[in-house]
Amino acid sequence: MSTGAVAAIDLGATSGRVILGHVGPDTLDATSVARFPNDPVQLADGLHWDVLSLYGAAVKGLREAFRAAPGIASIGIDSWAVDYGLLRGGRLLGNPVHYRDARTALGVERVHERMPHPELFERNGLQFLPFNTLYQLAAEPADLLGFADTALLIPDLVAYWLTGQARAEQTNASTTGLLRVLNGTWDDELITALGIPRGILPPLIAPGDRIGELLPAVAASIGAREGTPVTAVGSHDTASAVVAVPMQADAAAYISCGTWGLVGVEVDHLVLTPEALAANFTNEGGVDGRVRLLHNVMGLWVLSEAVRTWERQGHPIDLPTLLDSAEEVTAQVPVFDVNDPRFLAPGDMPARIDEWCAEHGVAAPRTRAEYARSIVESLAQAFADTALQAGRIGGVDVRTIHIVGGGSLNELLCQRTADRSGLPVLAGPVEATALGNILIQARAAGLVTGSLESLRDLVARTHAPRRYPPRA
Repeated sequence: MSTGAVAAIDLGATSGRVILGHVGPDTLDATSVARFPNDPVQLADGLHWDVLSLYGAAVKGLREAFRAAPGIASIGIDSWAVDYGLLRGGRLLGNPVHYRDARTALGVERVHERMPHPELFERNGLQFLPFNTLYQLAAEPADLLGFADTALLIPDLVAYWLTGQARAEQTNASTTGLLRVLNGTWDDELITALGIPRGILPPLIAPGDRIGELLPAVAASIGAREGTPVTAVGSHDTASAVVAVPMQADAAAYISCGTWGLVGVEVDHLVLTPEALAANFTNEGGVDGRVRLLHNVMGLWVLSEAVRTWERQGHPIDLPTLLDSAEEVTAQVPVFDVNDPRFLAPGDMPARIDEWCAEHGVAAPRTRAEYARSIVESLAQAFADTALQAGRIGGVDVRTIHIVGGGSLNELLCQRTADRSGLPVLAGPVEATALGNILIQARAAGLVTGSLESLRDLVARTHAPRRYPPRA
């Protein structure tokens, strides 16, 4: 084995990147060659993703990657979950609807009329989230859904445009609510019961499998050699991130922290217990057949949306300065429930925090620094509680909490999570999602070998995390 190069397209809910990875038995380097915004578009009929702009930016990024490393061995794509594009005859029927759009409430009502959540949990193993794909599909106009011949989740849609092959990668398919968790196949009985055309769901594919080769026109446009493969990775970004958590899975919890905080443990079996149902935990597919037992916590979305509110009000915010000021706050601040549904949609987060505080009889923050500290403390408490709960439900003796993703750079959040959990926090790598994407491609290309444990050992040797011990 020798060192080689792969390219990762990593699409997040607020931005996208193309990452060039160099990988070998003792090498794991990731260099960002393109970064671009992912701004939703509000139209008269709802909130949408500008997926064509995302694809165009990703192609430009690939062009830069192949210019820097002409011998790239593979391309892999990951993104956020649940959202999809509808196609007919290979043509997109409209910009995908954003999971924060209000239409999902209608889908929830329609689905639960036919099958309540406890019964769904037995079939798909998922926590209740009102924007899961099955609820979104149930909210689609019947004539549009009947006209479509294919539904592709976002990374599968990008892969289709690159290769012409329509596939559904399993880790992301597991978030739709339409996969039967006991056998990992589309749940035809559920799909029929919900009135969803079975034919629109493409064949499933596993991480590490080849989706297809670049279409000749695509290869020519980005300077790639003909026959360059597009490889299925853990296309749900959290699935890729968990690959690159340098943890001992039998003794640790992970938090993939960005717009969302995905808090959980990795296990080798489904956990469909009454306790998991009552705690609203989810069983999502992981790479190599692992199960990601986790709970979605609202994440840094609350802070970033508060910052956007202040900036709209004419107060430019420098985030590092704001967090420094938050760390210096000595006044008591409220710890609020970050998972309250009021914090899901875009809008005035400080006003919503005030509203929550008024309803619960506690004093609201007074300054922007206090709001930031309140948000961090509330996230840290939710992270600590959920990590420990995940361990209890999954039978994992959690002795360490790993935080990866953008949240690992937030020193105050990492320290307060350690303090509130009473456990050491190991922070990093920041680019865990891209690294996990890169590693699965590299293993498929023969640049590295071995189990997830050996891949995580490579991450630990090349991207040592920062330790935050709990304080009294």
